[in-house]
Amino acid sequence: MAAPLTVVPEPRRQRRWLATALILAAVAGILLAGPPKGVSPQGWRLLAIFTGTILGLMLRPLPGGAVAVIGVTAVILSGALPIRGALAGYADPTVWLVFVAFLIARGLIKTGLARRIALYFVRAIGQTSLGLSYAMVLSDVVLATIIPSNGARAGGVILPVARSLSELYDSLPGKTSALLGSFLMLSVYHGDVVACAMFLTGQASNVLGAQMAAGIGGVSISWARWLWVALLPALVSLAVVPAFVYWLHRPLITRTPAAAQFARQRLAEMGPLDRSEKIALAVFLGVFGLWVTSGWHQLHTTAVALVGVSALFITGVLDWEDVISERGAWDLFIWYGALVRMGEALNELGVTGYLAQRISGALVGLPWFPVLLLVLAIYFYSHYGFASLTAHMVAMYAPFLALLIARGAPAPVAAFSLLFFANLDASLTHYGTTPAPMFFATGYVDQLTWWRTGFLVALTHWVIWLTVGFAWWKLIGLW
Repeated sequence: MAAPLTVVPEPRRQRRWLATALILAAVAGILLAGPPKGVSPQGWRLLAIFTGTILGLMLRPLPGGAVAVIGVTAVILSGALPIRGALAGYADPTVWLVFVAFLIARGLIKTGLARRIALYFVRAIGQTSLGLSYAMVLSDVVLATIIPSNGARAGGVILPVARSLSELYDSLPGKTSALLGSFLMLSVYHGDVVACAMFLTGQASNVLGAQMAAGIGGVSISWARWLWVALLPALVSLAVVPAFVYWLHRPLITRTPAAAQFARQRLAEMGPLDRSEKIALAVFLGVFGLWVTSGWHQLHTTAVALVGVSALFITGVLDWEDVISERGAWDLFIWYGALVRMGEALNELGVTGYLAQRISGALVGLPWFPVLLLVLAIYFYSHYGFASLTAHMVAMYAPFLALLIARGAPAPVAAFSLLFFANLDASLTHYGTTPAPMFFATGYVDQLTWWRTGFLVALTHWVIWLTVGFAWWKLIGLW
């Protein structure tokens, strides 16, 4: 029997055609303008296709993977890159790191270990509403050491626990949200934003940014180095942000002994660690330990992740059906491979440097530090126009990094500050990164409250990372 045809609703079809028309107009406009002096026709064609691909990821007339495949096809047919060059991104270790880390994350979630970790924290420090928020945030931080999908981590593991705890105290969306739920949703989400900035594996596009930092600025960023540079300002943000949200939205229920009891009951129901959880825990600790000590043994971060996922296969914790059904990992693999190679090729063909020089010409005479602050502000607040951290980073990170280096900023400071602020800007809106719409959709927080809180939390990040952050980076010799 033939499968029924899928009928696309008229408004959605209209939006799709409008998005497609905008993308094609942008690509055509760049091509018709012609390459300026200093840029080859090949590089200019690649820039036009790259721009169209980024717009496609933002406007989404098609799923991201489909947009990337079309982009790669256009690159090949236009002669911007030969076929081997256009497909080389799929052999890149960075792309494989993200893919394999998604599979390890699936093992932690499948075995129940991720949820158990969250319940342990709730049992330990969840006797008050503020302690409960710290328990959720710390659970997220622990998982962020190895799970690069903040959607799977915060949305798939932490959010269900936070919602259950809110309902435990009869705090439901609407009239009773202020009892506990609205505070938990805001504090946990903004804690996740810090976790994204704290680790190379905090969210998926971090490894892409690290790759661009190496290619453009010669800044080598391992898992351990990222953590070391982020450590002090991230810890301060983790300490301050839940308390600041508590001050802004103090819940009506401040004592939560039932939450700790809830965690005890759920842990009792789960029983002791079973075989699969013990294996998942051993893999988690082993991968974490090898990443931290990478400076000693020199094993590539991706090689360590491959060892971890291989152990999960050998022991039967994961099977190939798990891999096949991991749709998010495959989707990310397809469009990461495309974007990584396009970004590298733009730099190799001199397009990134050309764009940086043109922008730099408008800032002649300014010392590097004011230029850095200006660039960070533009990058940060332009996130109001993006619903994806990855699309934002791919569109703006490389030219801004090249610009800052051209203006005399120390390459490590420019690379890391842009990487951190590229994550912290997700605090601004209810669509800034994958978990944001998940938390917002619970209905505990209205849009005005979400945006107002996000704006104030963002200012808190600015204060912490420009003071504590830059002092720490000076102390450890980053600049």
